[in-house]
Amino acid sequence: MSFKLAENEYIAETYQVIVVGGGHAGCEAAAAAARLGVNTLLLTLNPESIALLPCNPSIGGAAKSVLVREIDAMGGIMARLADETQIQIRMLNTGKGPAVQALRAQIDKPYYSRRMHHLLESTPNLSIRAGEGARLIIENNKVCGVATAVGAVFACDAVILTCGTYLNGLIHIGGFSQRSGPSGYPAAPLMGDYLRSLGLEMGRFKTGTPARVDKNTIDFDKTEVQPGSKEFLAFSYLTKEETFRTRPSVPCYLSYTNEQTHQIIRDNLHRSPLYSGRIEGIGPRYCPSLEDKVVRFADRTAHQLFLEPEGLNSREIYVQGMSSSLPEEVQAAFMHTIPGLERVKIIRPAYAIEYDCLQPTQLKATLEHKEIKGFFSAGQLNGTSGYEEAAAQGLLAGINAAASLLDKEQLTFTRADSYIGVMVDDLVTKGVSEPYRLFTSLAEYRLLLRQDNADTRLTEIANSYGLIDEERRRAYYEKKEAIEKESRRLRDFRLNSSALQALGIDAKSGLTLAELLRRPEANYEQVLQHYPPDSQLSSQVKESIEITLKYEGYIQKQLKQVERFKNLEKKKLPADLDYLNIKGLSNESAQKLARFKPDNIGQASRITGVSPADINVLLIYIEQHRRMFPVKQGDKQ
Repeated sequence: MSFKLAENEYIAETYQVIVVGGGHAGCEAAAAAARLGVNTLLLTLNPESIALLPCNPSIGGAAKSVLVREIDAMGGIMARLADETQIQIRMLNTGKGPAVQALRAQIDKPYYSRRMHHLLESTPNLSIRAGEGARLIIENNKVCGVATAVGAVFACDAVILTCGTYLNGLIHIGGFSQRSGPSGYPAAPLMGDYLRSLGLEMGRFKTGTPARVDKNTIDFDKTEVQPGSKEFLAFSYLTKEETFRTRPSVPCYLSYTNEQTHQIIRDNLHRSPLYSGRIEGIGPRYCPSLEDKVVRFADRTAHQLFLEPEGLNSREIYVQGMSSSLPEEVQAAFMHTIPGLERVKIIRPAYAIEYDCLQPTQLKATLEHKEIKGFFSAGQLNGTSGYEEAAAQGLLAGINAAASLLDKEQLTFTRADSYIGVMVDDLVTKGVSEPYRLFTSLAEYRLLLRQDNADTRLTEIANSYGLIDEERRRAYYEKKEAIEKESRRLRDFRLNSSALQALGIDAKSGLTLAELLRRPEANYEQVLQHYPPDSQLSSQVKESIEITLKYEGYIQKQLKQVERFKNLEKKKLPADLDYLNIKGLSNESAQKLARFKPDNIGQASRITGVSPADINVLLIYIEQHRRMFPVKQGDKQ
């Protein structure tokens, strides 16, 4: 491998894949590439900040918990470490349907980071090195290496950028601004400037994080206790119930702002860089700062604040719901009006952070750049927010970077098989105008994409890529066999009218146990109590069986919708198609299609501004093209 070096640069080492950035995307990317057997380097500003959780001390939540389960099903790390380091876990939305129920765990933040560091250090084929990635080495539109700020050049065949909020990071606290990454770690300005010099379409986003306060200065008697679950709950399909029982369960606490709090904020809005115009980056609408809540929801007299512990051995409490960029003395003043926080002391003030990001429409669904071979990106660099979204992208980018070097077909997910597929499709077809967060409402087939069945959907894919070990393979097939066996039993076991009456079920004719489960008044525990199987079933097996049978009719409807979706995805569009010269396309659609270069009709239909009429034009065009240029037998389609 030969390429030009700048003055004072030297070839340090050679790897197959280099991951730049040690956040959640970088950790999953590096681990996935190494698991596939390629020689991988994780280049990070500071190895001590690997897998840092700079904002909330939690993993999971609505839609996010499905991502964590999907990462686990694909052999990733986040779920296992979340289970190992959680200090409280709960199931959210238990009064709603299974498509929106979600696990959320409070994490021991320092312990999570230490465990990830240790795990990566013990991973074969993976090296960790400190350094700031300054630029990519690109020859003939192909990545050849990464140069660091001090001149060390690491040659490689593929690079995954996962720079997160460090990329040209700028911290704001009132009138104070400073170049910085999150939590006081240094920013990484060089790579952001370099990406702009390539002519890539870049953006500037903003996010914020609440203050951390001293738990010894909180009067918890004035707050509402929020306990964790006593039932066995876990993210990873491999976590055992006995392991869960050994973990502590630390409560969180709930308090509220009030009109006095809001008045202090209103009186000081002119001191917020968000309102003074000093912040240029675009922030997320779904996660507004406290001052933004006071302005946007002026009729609200109170807002919830959750007091969440940062770790078992930490005095720091995270004030969830109090993101702010106001001066520190204003933060202290309005916190002192909140029940339980009247004498609270700030350990770390809240702040806003601006950072550079990449417009993800420049990427393929594999997360590789459309024009630069071997250049992948993942995480907040792609305009997303959240640890879970970042980790899922990192996993996909790591798999594909390695696959591209191993002559394996690169992996793509669809909107019908995973939340990862929903997220990536949203990013590469629609782009981002604000930090992207995954919601259940974004998934058309969310009844199929549940957290209980992520392994059923994805583990066999992971196995085909060599991403999982024998323990996970065995556990998956044992669970699959148990579900199939019990489902057959429930479908075959028929109850007569008298047996149903004994259960309190009013039915004129006999029902199978499966048909009984579909009735709203019946539940699986009731069935098991009266008609148990030959062998004991795990909680995971019982959960999957009950959901699958109880919602079978709705699931079948969605499966039919998926078939229609797949038919559109199968209609491929040539990469060199000249949309600007296709008669019948609107000018706006032609320009957007030429810019995004969709892979298929389905993806084209999801591009903002492309109408159903334009899709019909494309369908007619490709059918005419197929007739004019039929594929000969033996040719590749």
